Amino acid sequence: MRILIAVTFLWAFSFSLIGVYLAGQVDAWFSVLMRVALAAMVFLPFLKLGQVGRKVALQLMVCGAFQLGIMYGFYYQSFLYLSVPEVLLFTVMTPIYITLLNDLLDRRLNVGFIISALLAVVGAISIRYQGMDDGFIKGLLIVQGANVCFAIGQVGYKRIIAKERPDLPQRTVFGWFFIGALTVVTPCYLILGNPDKLPTTTLQWSILTYLGVVASGVGYFAWNKGATLVNVGALAVANNLLIPAGIVVNVIFWNRDADILRLTIGASIILLALWVNDKFNQKIQNTQATAI
Repeated sequence: MRILIAVTFLWAFSFSLIGVYLAGQVDAWFSVLMRVALAAMVFLPFLKLGQVGRKVALQLMVCGAFQLGIMYGFYYQSFLYLSVPEVLLFTVMTPIYITLLNDLLDRRLNVGFIISALLAVVGAISIRYQGMDDGFIKGLLIVQGANVCFAIGQVGYKRIIAKERPDLPQRTVFGWFFIGALTVVTPCYLILGNPDKLPTTTLQWSILTYLGVVASGVGYFAWNKGATLVNVGALAVANNLLIPAGIVVNVIFWNRDADILRLTIGASIILLALWVNDKFNQKIQNTQATAI
């Protein structure tokens, strides 16, 4: 869980950097392409072709295609319709998608995971709510598309790695993840991108470089590795810790309006969800130990 929390604070800056300096100024598909390409360059030197079979390599590529490629396509477009806090708020459904997808694959319903995910959603919603405007519905649907893709990638990667040998160095296979993302974002930029809206300032290029190398390259590897070390309920809750963290960064550094009281209450509920998940997980482990 420590890894997931560390990445949460790393990613908390990404929302504001995109919303303030890139959205509407730099072509969204170019931003996505550069971010994924730079991340791929970080891990391609570590890639060892013989570490996993072709089937697993393809599965990792599919995870990357969803979690980065398709997700970023939705994600960057959402900033054209929503403010940074709204984008953060509308990611609240990600924990539900994670738990339901995992339960669907396991052909069961884990009540503990669902309760912790629902609590995390309540906490996130309590942070900020605004009435509908012209871009509300469209922005909401776009963010949900990003949420579903992000959930598919996380659950898929966690399950794939769980089937591999315990001592597998994940850095030697994670390059497949970014290769999969590139297979999506490259043709999308060529077809949908606007070459007239490239970065025009050193600051914009620097932000894209940071987002690619650090936030995507280091961040996604650490996040997915962290996902393999926790249960699905904790992973679901960790997704919503990003919301209060992102809003705090947005308020402190860019002076955007936010209700501090709501932020505190929402963050407390999310932490409660993490505690509830831990209790349910302990109960499950104790039950399994008794059965043995």
